[in-house]
This record gives sequence, C-alpha cells and structure tokens, in this order.
Amino acid sequence: MQLGMIGLGKMGANMAQRLLNGSHKVIGFDPAAQARKKLEENGGGSADSLKALVAALPAPRVLWMMVPSGKVTNDTVSALLDILEKGDTMIDGGNSNYKDSLGHAAACAAKGINYVDCGTSGGVWGLKEGYSMMVGGDEKVVANLKPIFETLAPGKDKGWGRVGPVGAGHFTKMVHNGIEYGLMQAYAEGFSILRHKEAFELDLQQVGEIWRYGSVVRSWLLELTTDALGKNPNLDGIAPYVPDSGEGRWTVDAAIELSVPAPVITLALMERFRSRDVDSFSDKLLSAMRNEFGGHAIKHESD
Repeated sequence: MQLGMIGLGKMGANMAQRLLNGSHKVIGFDPAAQARKKLEENGGGSADSLKALVAALPAPRVLWMMVPSGKVTNDTVSALLDILEKGDTMIDGGNSNYKDSLGHAAACAAKGINYVDCGTSGGVWGLKEGYSMMVGGDEKVVANLKPIFETLAPGKDKGWGRVGPVGAGHFTKMVHNGIEYGLMQAYAEGFSILRHKEAFELDLQQVGEIWRYGSVVRSWLLELTTDALGKNPNLDGIAPYVPDSGEGRWTVDAAIELSVPAPVITLALMERFRSRDVDSFSDKLLSAMRNEFGGHAIKHESD
C-alpha cells in the first residue's frame, strides 16, 4: 500500500521507516528539508508541499498526519480539505483532542473524505517494538487500512484495533495517557520513599530490577524507570519540573463531564502543576496562617 506521511519528526519518521521496512511505499512531507532528505535516504519519497504530496499519490489517497495537536493539526486538515478528493482518507495519528477529531470528521464527511482518528502510543521505541494503536472510524474504512495498522503494530493481531466510531480512538488514547500520569506518579512517590529511608542504603536500581520480574507492579514503565536510575542514580542535573502535553487535563475534564471520580489521575495532574511552582504563594500563605493562629515560627528565605 502507498500512503503519504505528513510530519517527519522523531515519531513520524520512525513510523515511516517501519512502514518502509514492511514493504509499503511512503511519500513524506515536512516543512524541514533535512527531515525530507532523511526519509529519501531511508528509501522513501518526499514532497516539498502538501499540494505536491497529494499530487504524487494515486487515488484514492491515504494520508497519515503526525503533527502537533491544536492549531497545527487544524491548519493541516483545513489545507487538505481544499486539495483532497472524494474517497480519499485522512488519518490523524497525533494526540488531538477527541472533540477536535469529531469536528474534523464532520468537515471531511461534507466533502466525501474519510477521516480516521488513531491514538498512537509507543514513543521512540515504536520503530523497534511496534506501536499500540486505538483506531476510531467507519468499519469499512478501517478495514481497508488494515495492512497499514498491521505493519505498524507489534503484531498483525495484537496491539491495535478499531475501538469505535470517529472520536473513539483519540478518546481512548486520552484516557490511556491519563492512566499513564497516575502510574508515573505512583512509581515516583514509591521510589522517593525508598530513597528517603537512608538507614537501609537501598539501591533503587536493584529494587527496580527485582520488581521487574514476577512482581504485580512490573511494567514497561518500570523497566524504563529502572534503566533511568541505572544511568543516573541521583538524577543529577534534572530539574524537578514536570511538563504536561494536555491529555491529562482532557482526561480530568472528561471525568468531570461524565461525573466519574478520578482522584488518582487528577492528583497526578495537580502534582505536575505543583512541580512548576518554584515560588509557591500558597505554601507561603500556609506558613503565614500557622503563624497567625498558633504563633508557629516562619522559615524565611534567608534561613
């Protein structure tokens, strides 16, 4: 199968390479000339504009987008709507908000263009291990794309599936990332408790290695955590600042909309916010309150 890849950043480039390794023909577009050149060196084709990419693909066309969510995705969809034809298919493999995907699908449907939202997990390891893909879209459309998903997945019959209609793919991936927040927070807190028990002089990498085999808390995330501790046991040079890319917020928003209690995911998100508050006004106010009602000592910045 031949398809166009839009966005040749790290993950997009790796996905294109996995498709090429699986004997698919890939033509890619990225604003960065170096990214296009690298794809060509790896056996793919390239185009220097969306129009050129669409022109190079045989109808009915299949285009896979791996671009940042929000404005970039919106702009890309709008541009493609003007140049694609009835029967063509767009696949959004990025981390778009599922509500945006519903809007994109409606706009595409009005022009007879198929839209598929594919929540994609696997990160930088996907090229080697394969990608986990949660696909939303029309059953017949997804069935026609099966060879692509089978090639990108860890196996033809594992690690991917159509989870529902359009929007379901990105909704499922959103919740997946919310769960990820909670898991990461639990591991971080657990290892922190171990580290603070100085009397035992615990080797955190050793503990992680033990937990990796037979333990009920074993996981790929634990493997990565243990590897990180092996490389940098004291996490030297790493600032205690944890960004978020939005999916955790969307998961909490969905929980509120659906009246579903999600305290772990919500608190994990709040902890990320807290990590960025290097001059916490709320903590200063708490100290001031204690001093006001109980005369408790205040620790000053100069102490």
